[in-house]
Amino acid sequence: MLAAVSLVASLISVGVSWAIFPEEPAAVADDTSFDAAKFYETHARANAARGAAQAALPGASLVPKPVAGLNQAQTNNAFIVIEVARQMNLPERAMVVAIATALQETYLRNLANPKVPASMKLPHEGTGTNYDSVGIFQQRVSIWGTPEQLMDPAFASAKFYTKLTKVSGWQQMSVTNAAQAVQRSAFASAYAKHATTAQKIVDSLTDGT
Repeated sequence: MLAAVSLVASLISVGVSWAIFPEEPAAVADDTSFDAAKFYETHARANAARGAAQAALPGASLVPKPVAGLNQAQTNNAFIVIEVARQMNLPERAMVVAIATALQETYLRNLANPKVPASMKLPHEGTGTNYDSVGIFQQRVSIWGTPEQLMDPAFASAKFYTKLTKVSGWQQMSVTNAAQAVQRSAFASAYAKHATTAQKIVDSLTDGT
């Protein structure tokens, strides 16, 4: 009898613990084959956009001019997001989904997080305190990768695109639904208001290139 009571109590305890402390989301598999270092080595404009030493091109600046009301840092990040999609041979639709996502999450700012001390030592454009989220997509270090990876706009973009392209039928989804399928946000409808601006940014940064 005592054994039975003990077993029931144990099961109740487990159930209560699960309710209070729900299981953490599963970590995203490290299946991103994208080589960010090589990307920057072979893309001078993307390398310049991330703030590296700029080498002048005849008659033109390497860094894109601000577009769609963004400041220079935001435009630089948007440019990298778009160039990564090109490197991965993804269509414009993927770029729009990614830009809309980054607009909602950080307004295209590369954010560090005091809860992730390592991120504070890396180049950043402000801070956020949402769980252990960092970077322009607010990807969680406990799920998506290391602070160094996720604070790199190119690698963070590649992680986003890798997961996006595994969503069945993402090309036919609305921007909101495609973004939500990747991000699993508590505010699923929030991405919709950025779709038009995201399209303008993509159009401006891909015009004639």
